[in-house]
Parts: sequence; C-alpha cells; structure tokens
Amino acid sequence: MIKKLSLVSLFTLLPASFYFAQTTVFAYLKDADGKPVERAEVDLKESENDVTADKIGYFQFVDLKPGHYQIMITKPNFETKMMEFDVTDEKRKDLGVITLYSALTNADQGLAIIENSGDGEDSNSGQTSTVGLLQSSQDVFSRIAAFDLGFYWFRPRGIDGRSVESMMNGVSMVESDNGNVDFGNWGGLNEITRYPEISANHAPSEYAFGGNSSVIYKNTKASEYRKGSQLTYSLTNRNYTNRLSYRFSSGMNKKGWAFTGMIARRWAQEGIQDGTSYDAYSGYLGIEKKFSDNHTLTFNAIGSKYTRSTASPNTQEVYDFRGIHYNSYWGWQGGEKRNERVRRGFQPLLQLQDFWKINKNSQLWTSVSYQFGKDYSSRLDWYRANNPSPTYYRNLPSYWLNFKNPAPSQAENIGIWNDRWTNNDEAYTQINWDNLYAANRSENLYDSQFGGNRAAYYLVDDVKDDKTFNASTHYTYNFTDTSRFILNLSYQNYKSEQYREVNDLLGADFALNMDPFGPNTNAGKFYAKYNVNEDDASVAKREGDKIGYSYIFRRQEVKINPAFKFSTGKFDVFVSGMFGYTNNSREGLFQHYLYPSSYGKGGDKNFWNVGVKGQVTYRINGRNFLVYNGAYFSQSPFLNDIYFNTRVSGVTTPNIKNVVIDANDLSYVISTPIVKIRLTGYLVNTQNETSVQRYFAQGVKLTTLTESGEQAPVQDGAFITQVLAGANKRNMGIELGAQVKITPTLTANGLLSLGQYTYTNNPTVYFASDAVGTFRELDGNGNLVSRSYTNMGEATLKNYRQGGTPQEAYNLGLRYSSPKYWWVGASWNYFGHSFLDPSPVTRTERFYSNPSTPGVPYDNVTPEELARVLTPTKLPSEFFLNANAGKSWMIGKYYVLVSASVNNILNNKNYITGGFEQTRNVNYTDYSNDYDSGNMVFAPKYWYSQGRSYFVNLQFRF
Repeated sequence: MIKKLSLVSLFTLLPASFYFAQTTVFAYLKDADGKPVERAEVDLKESENDVTADKIGYFQFVDLKPGHYQIMITKPNFETKMMEFDVTDEKRKDLGVITLYSALTNADQGLAIIENSGDGEDSNSGQTSTVGLLQSSQDVFSRIAAFDLGFYWFRPRGIDGRSVESMMNGVSMVESDNGNVDFGNWGGLNEITRYPEISANHAPSEYAFGGNSSVIYKNTKASEYRKGSQLTYSLTNRNYTNRLSYRFSSGMNKKGWAFTGMIARRWAQEGIQDGTSYDAYSGYLGIEKKFSDNHTLTFNAIGSKYTRSTASPNTQEVYDFRGIHYNSYWGWQGGEKRNERVRRGFQPLLQLQDFWKINKNSQLWTSVSYQFGKDYSSRLDWYRANNPSPTYYRNLPSYWLNFKNPAPSQAENIGIWNDRWTNNDEAYTQINWDNLYAANRSENLYDSQFGGNRAAYYLVDDVKDDKTFNASTHYTYNFTDTSRFILNLSYQNYKSEQYREVNDLLGADFALNMDPFGPNTNAGKFYAKYNVNEDDASVAKREGDKIGYSYIFRRQEVKINPAFKFSTGKFDVFVSGMFGYTNNSREGLFQHYLYPSSYGKGGDKNFWNVGVKGQVTYRINGRNFLVYNGAYFSQSPFLNDIYFNTRVSGVTTPNIKNVVIDANDLSYVISTPIVKIRLTGYLVNTQNETSVQRYFAQGVKLTTLTESGEQAPVQDGAFITQVLAGANKRNMGIELGAQVKITPTLTANGLLSLGQYTYTNNPTVYFASDAVGTFRELDGNGNLVSRSYTNMGEATLKNYRQGGTPQEAYNLGLRYSSPKYWWVGASWNYFGHSFLDPSPVTRTERFYSNPSTPGVPYDNVTPEELARVLTPTKLPSEFFLNANAGKSWMIGKYYVLVSASVNNILNNKNYITGGFEQTRNVNYTDYSNDYDSGNMVFAPKYWYSQGRSYFVNLQFRF
C-alpha cells in the first residue's frame, strides 16, 4: 500500500529522517464503510503546512515540536472533522484511522418547528412539537428516525421532549417555565448548528447528566468552520417557502484570530397551511482568540427575529367540509389574509467560552451566557360578546342537528349553516374582521367616563420577557489513555415577566381590565377586576397596556455532574452521577378579585435532585458489541407545573414531587463495512409526572360549601385549569435499525420500532375555576377548609395508552450513491397504534356521579357503558413514500451541491399527527348524549399531516 503514496506524501516523508528530535504525525482517513477517503484537505491550525490525503487516505505532518495541536479535515460531501492531539518526545505518532461521515445523507431537509397551538385558553392541548429531531447521531436507527420518520411526528420510545437536554456552547437551552427548547432562537442557522454531539436517549454524556431523551451538545467555535464562503438557497412548500443564507469563515490567522459570521432569512407569504405566514431573520457571529496552544477564548452571538402565524386544530366535521389545510385563525381584512394567532419575538444569546488546557492530562472549559428578549403570542379576546371563532360550536351544522325537537328557526339554521360550510362562505367559515370592527363602533359601547367606545373584541399579546444567565464548567482529567474523570458544574438564573397586553383595539378606544364572567356582587360599575389594586379610572386599557394578568417567575438551578470513563479488558464503562437543586418562586403583579394569593411574592418551592447513569459496552470482537444503558434519577418539576394556575394565582400543585425516571436498555450492535445493525430492548418507568391544561368546561357541575357548611353550586360554564398530578407511565419496546451494503454503491436501510406506552396508575385530578376563587370542602377529619382548587378524585387511566406519537413504526429504504457524486434514494414508512391522550376528568367518579345524589351514579351507568363511551381514541394507521436525490460538483476550487426531497409522494391526507379530546361536557349525561348523537359537537380536535411536500436546496461554496 505504501508504494501508492502520492508525490505529496513522499516529499513530506523524506526530510523526516533528518530530524530525529522532532515528531512525524500520521493517520488514515476512511468513510463510514471503511473505504479510503482521498484528497481530503488537512489543515494544521496556525501553520502553513497544510496537506492533502493521498489515494489510500494517508496524510502526515513532519517536524512537529512538542506541544498541543489541532487539525481540521475537510472534503466536499463529507462533514468537517476537528481533532486535537499532543506531541511529546516520540519520533512517530499514529492518530489511527479517522472516520469521515457523509454530509449528503444529512442534507438539509427543511425540517421546521410546528407548534400545536395549544396556547389558547379554549384548548385541551398544551403541547409544542418539533417535526423531526432536527439533528441525528451516526447510529443507523437514530439517523432514520430523524430524517425519515421525524417529519411525521414520530418520537423514539414515546418520550416527552421535555426530558431532552439541549446545550449550546456548554450551557442548557431548556426553558425553565415549561421544559421545552425553543429551536426558533437559532432557526435558519443550519450550517452553524447542524452537527452536534449526541448521547441518545438516557445514555450518559460527557457534557451534562441530561434527562431521558438525549443530550444534544452544539459547539460553535469560529475556527471549526471551513474557511471561505457558503451561499445557500432553498425552495419548499412547508412552513416557509424560501430560505437564503450566507456564511463566511476566516479560518485561524497567524495572530490567533478566527471569525465566522452567518445571516439567513426564511419567509413565506403563505405556508402550506391556509392563512399562515412566515418571516424570520437569523444571525450568528463567532470570534475566537487563541492566546497559546493551551488557551483559547471564544465569543458567540446568536439570534433570530421571527414572525410566524399558526394553524388551528379542528374537529373531523370541520375537516370534512374544508380539508386538512383549513385554518380557523384567519380572515379577510382589506383584501389580505389576517391571522389572529401570530408569534413574534427576538431573544438573542450572548456567550463567552474559555478553553484552557491545564496540562497534558487535564483541561477546563468555562462558559458564561446571557439571553434576553421578548416573545409575543397574539390571540383574539372579547368582553360580553359572542365567540368570534368560525369553529365555535354554535357556528357548526352539528350543533343545530342535535336539537331533538327543533323550532322552525332552529330547523332552518341546519340548512343555513350546512350551506355556509359546504360552499365556503368565508364571511362565516373564517374570522370576519369587518364584523369585529363594526361591533366595536356600536353606539351602545360608548362610555362617557372614558370618552370613547369600549372594545367588544380586541387583540391581545401574551408576552414572555425572559432574562436568563448561565455559567458552567467542564473539567476533564485523563489518568491514563483508557481512563478519564469528568466534572460538569452549572448554574442558571432565570427571570421571566409574563403578562398580557393590548395589541390592537380593532377600532375601539379602550378595553376593560375586568372578567366578563365575574358576578356583580356590589352592583357597582367596575367589578370583577383583574387587578383590584388599580383605581376605576385605570380599568380602561389602551394599546400597549397590560391587561388580564401579570407576574414574574424566578428559578435558580445548580447541577453537579461527576463522571468516570474507563476501559478494562473487553469492557468500556461510563458512570455518571448528578446532584441538583432548584429554587422556584412566583411574584404576582396583579391582585385578582378572586384569588388572595395572586399578588405579591409567594413562598419559595425548593427541590433536590439526585441521579446516576451508566453505560457498559462489551466488545465481543471488533465488530460485535453488547451495550447496556441504565439510569435512575429525579427531575425537578418546571415552573408551570408547580404554579398550575399561574396567571391568576400563586397556589402550588398539591403534593407536587420530583419526577422520578428509571430507564434501562440493552443493545446488540454489529458494525462491519457491509452490515450495520442495532437491536435494542428498552424499559422506561416514569413516576410523579404533572400536566396542566386550561379550557372552557360547560358541564363541569362544580360545587362548594358555604361558610355554614351548606352545599352551593358553582357557576356552570367557566374556564377551568385542570391538573393531572402524580401520573406514572411505562414505555417499553424494541428498536431495530439496519443498514446493508448490497453493492459498493447501493445501500438498503430499515427500521422497526414496536412500543407499548401506557399509564400505570390512577393519578389525581384537581380543578381550579375562573368562576370561583375559593372552594370550601370538608377535609378527612370533617373540618371545613378553603382552597383555590377542588379535588376531583382519581382518574382511572391505568393501562390507557399514552398519546402524542405512533407506538409502531416501520421503514424500508434504498439509496444509490454514484462514484460521480450523485445519489438517489427512496423510503417506505408506516405508522400505527397512535392514540390521543385520554381526558382525565371524564375518567373520574365525578364524571358519572349524579350531583343531586352525591356518590350515586347516573341511571343506566354500568362499567360496560362507561367503557363504551370512553373508548380510547385510536388514530388511523397510514404509510408514506419519500424520495430524495442530489448531485455535487467541484468546478475548479468551487463546490456546488443541488439536493431535493419529496415527502409523502402519494399525497396521503389521512394521517393524524396528534390532537386532544375535548372535555367541555364533563358529566356523563351531557357527554353520552353528544357521543350518541351521530353529530358529536365536542368531538376530538386533530392536527393532520401536511400532505405532499418538497424541499430543494442549492449550495455554493467558494
């Protein structure tokens, strides 16, 4: 093989014999299939002695003095590789075989964030989902799950995204109030953030202890990007239609400076969903200063200014009339589509990171960051007026069809509303903005005290004004070549002021900061104030004023994560521990008329966490492995779980505890140049989960006691906050990922995922109602107690399937990769056993108990009857065909890549990605009547897949 060395390699080898006091460093480059990678450029930082790998992938550097070195390996169609090594006094240093992974398989697929808009108060959903994992490890199962199945909302192992740990340059990007990661903060900067290091599922990581759904670590050092420029344009029909980006990297100069910058824009006048628009500008600046071989300082600034509108979930009745792209959130105004649900914001992130190599065995990375800015989410609100939503239940044919003995006018409405929806009369099937403006100009709404018209309808923004400070350290010490100690320390200080403000009065002059459902107990003009601390003159709110609620969240979190990795014999072992503490508080800025705890700073809620993770790899031989991952740890609840009715109350969830996770998996791995297989069995148990939902309930039939102990009803029909506390879950199943090289250019891929994700206990349901601030109840000792919530009892959820993702998935794919740098591939994907999460309150005893005879069921209620009307909502199974192709060229020193993908080629419009059961009728009589009507008014609401979509990408490097 040596005789095949290129002339470059020979000429660099000859002089080495004259310098015995200096070192020759060499290695071989190979691809994921074990084939040599030729003509890759290897850049030795701060040196002009760059080399090119020869035909067998061999490269070397000669005459290197003792010290610390860094190399960057680049080649078109392959991911950039960074490596560090030390030279002492050896004559030759072998870096071994360095594997370069193809970048073509990970070509930008245009995966984008899609929000299941459960931010509205009349919604049972609170979920935010991400299409795809947005990144993939090199594991064959994870890669297929991300780029083929992720587009269809497949979630590996059914694990909630709130258990992921996503890190940017050493600090966590998880939001303290809800546990989500807002990928939109760096959206569009694909070339900057696309290749993170991933510890999949609950496997231990060197950078953080993590949760139950992977540790994703992104590092954006300016010197680690390929020197030069890259221009990219993308065309798609997804959430946005166009994307344009430019990146420039200077490389490390002789003075130790490196600069990388990127700008990007994504936009769409209308996305694939009706009435949705998209406009986002993103930017990145990285500056790196290398003081010495052992000390580097980096500065990173990253941010995205976005404006994007969202689409509504709908009942099947609505989809049958208007199709899967129907969106109830928009209407015509002045000849243009206007969406009421628009999210906009800018929350930039500033970071400093210090890299210090203390000595040849130890190094310390220290990071500090500050993120700030506001996020706005708009929605329509109204005061003593009809719901303006076109899908409000009284605006649908099903409502009028359910009258048993309709009056003539009611019978007439059946035909009227059916015609409106059948013929798509957009004055009724979409928001009628003209009618809202007209209503606000009514003479009946004029108020002489404020000299103008009160708003019946107005647009509000729910605002999050976040300020987050992070500091962390990552220390490593190598005892030997096969043993390493790791210590991660992190501190986060989170402060978020969250409030509602008036966005647009829609032609009116002011809006009242009052509850339209509140009782007028003192016969005054201004009653039921959202803030009783303000005088009557301040009740009238103008555009930009706060209205409805205002409070501050604070959270401090400390984590200590020691870890140890070592190899002995045929075993590789990685053990990671965690000790953590969180301090949580809420400070109310409005004094709500019903809730004494709404104003001022409440008591702190503190939680201690502890955990351990372990990984053991047994090397049967060089190509067969057994891998075990185990984890047992606790996780603090997030702020929205602790303060369940946070907009109007400082009350905390009763008996809230840390979430406890017990996770285990065992894998058999085969890795050869021809075959790559991972077969895994897993079992994940989760305890003490809390979930909070807010919606309007019509038949909740709540009661309270008077001060004398007599039973009194609560207003029937009000906004409800529902808390499901202490839920236990089990996620178990098997995973199989396989890749087979049929020929050197033809590869077959396959995936199988079979899971069973269930509830394993009957958690407790609590209700708080906007119609009553205090519930008086008898405790276990017969004493009269007052609380801001009522205990609805246990929800019989045991053995119910969890919702949110298919529990069965299959994939088969073929890919042809030509030696001429073009490829074409296709895949078949199947999803089944997908369910909606069961509504907890309809599974409680209160649901079927007759309120006139407490504890006694309604007539005709039997276990069989309850099982019939409460049958879990199973979603249909579907399959999809995807295809992708691409070609790259080297034109002199310029690189051009064109890639294209089409998902859902057959345009399958029957796949439901998620949804929720409506629970407006939460008593058996009303619910069963609706269920058996044949025209269910409060049927489940769904989100459908987007139909056929495409993504075309053109990339030019120079």
